Amino acid sequence: MAATGPTAGSVRAPGLGQVRGPRRAGSLPGVLGQTALGALVPGSAFWIQRRHVLAGCVFLVYALLLAGLAYTLLARRQELVKLLVQSQWLTATVIVLAACYLAWAGVVVASDLLSRPHELTSGQRMGATAFTLVVCGVLAAPFVVGIQFASAQRSFIEEVFAPATESFSATRPPVAGADDPWLGEDRVNVLLLGGDAGPNRVGTRTDSIIVASIDVSSGDTVLLSLPRNLENVPFREGTALDRIYPNGFDGPGDPLQWMLNAVYPLVPDLHPGILGRSDNEGADALKLAVSGALGLRVDYYALVSIPGFVRLIDAMGGVTVNINEPVAIGGVTGVREPDDYLDPGPSQRLNGFEALWFARGRYGSDDYERMRRQRCLIDAVIDRANPGTLLTRYEKILEAGRDVLRTDIPGEMLPAFVDLSYMVKDAKVRSVVFERSDDFTPESPDYAWIQRVVAKATSPGDGAGGGNGGGGGAKSAIDSAESSCTYDPVG
Repeated sequence: MAATGPTAGSVRAPGLGQVRGPRRAGSLPGVLGQTALGALVPGSAFWIQRRHVLAGCVFLVYALLLAGLAYTLLARRQELVKLLVQSQWLTATVIVLAACYLAWAGVVVASDLLSRPHELTSGQRMGATAFTLVVCGVLAAPFVVGIQFASAQRSFIEEVFAPATESFSATRPPVAGADDPWLGEDRVNVLLLGGDAGPNRVGTRTDSIIVASIDVSSGDTVLLSLPRNLENVPFREGTALDRIYPNGFDGPGDPLQWMLNAVYPLVPDLHPGILGRSDNEGADALKLAVSGALGLRVDYYALVSIPGFVRLIDAMGGVTVNINEPVAIGGVTGVREPDDYLDPGPSQRLNGFEALWFARGRYGSDDYERMRRQRCLIDAVIDRANPGTLLTRYEKILEAGRDVLRTDIPGEMLPAFVDLSYMVKDAKVRSVVFERSDDFTPESPDYAWIQRVVAKATSPGDGAGGGNGGGGGAKSAIDSAESSCTYDPVG
């Protein structure tokens, strides 16, 4: 009779019976199964192998990481987004993702090696190794995507939102601390510009001029649209340009060359360096002009290249707007018929090319109608910038944005703007379009009246009262665009 005794891999303690030790798989399929299980639930293969202490440690780390990620995504998403607009945290994200992948892949490799029985042939060992490499390759995919996203985000922020120490503006406010980023002001005012620079044009004319005035405590926003052909624009009082143009922006020759949209290209040519050190003298000059016209402080600007705007909308997968009357694609009134039209209707989905003509179409229209459409397009872009769109099209949006966006918002202010954007998303967005009326003409504007309208629209409350008054003209100017983005077909 064969002698009996402890089996391989086990020990016997006197009086306590057999104590089972680590166990390996019995065959190649068992090895492959434990390797796959170790990838799906890290530590599970170690538990099957009776390496309970090692399994418990891996389970604990895995559970803590999952719980932390779930808590962050569900309860602290805004704080996460704030971290992901800061270069140093994006660099840390890349490092953490790489470390997590290496640790997880290490668990998979260990699950394979510790499960292999000694009886495997060399061919079976090679098969197990190949399977482990494939599993690690599949496991790498989400981490590679995350690293690509973080790297693209970091590159975008560093290129577009340079830190205040590396970029210069003569008109933006100083960078404040996180506890009071808006320096005690009730509103932050951002000048949104659409520039017509392109391969067949010399210089940049800012044909779309909108100020987003945002209440920093509620996110309520008023979009103030100025016509590009506004004349005799005053610069902010007390500035160097105000002293040169005490009666407003004007000069010899054709008055059409001295309209509001000429400030951006003309001031740097006529008065280089007059505002001090600046990365974009045209934008600084235009901020002072818009500030003087509206009677409010303009803090920052964001310039979007109109030709590049097509790429940005396409990168977002299009936008949805209501179209109340046909909008011409191409054409010049009295000279050339349009190539086509955007048809009226509710919830029309536009690609980049169509969105460009929705915003800029002139045939059979005027600047004021275009301004209202531009405001509606801004609303549509805000609505389209939802988490689902950003997640699935993030790299395309960043690539397009890098080419079309120029701004003086420093990187240090991005966390504060993230907080503000969350409020704006759920707040009231209203508009004031300064269009030709009994109270307003762009050729001889009453800037005192304009400033009363702005004060009324940006005063605390619903904007229908308070401020400096302004009479019926102010009320009609505020209300003129209230329903312009709803579907209310003309005729």
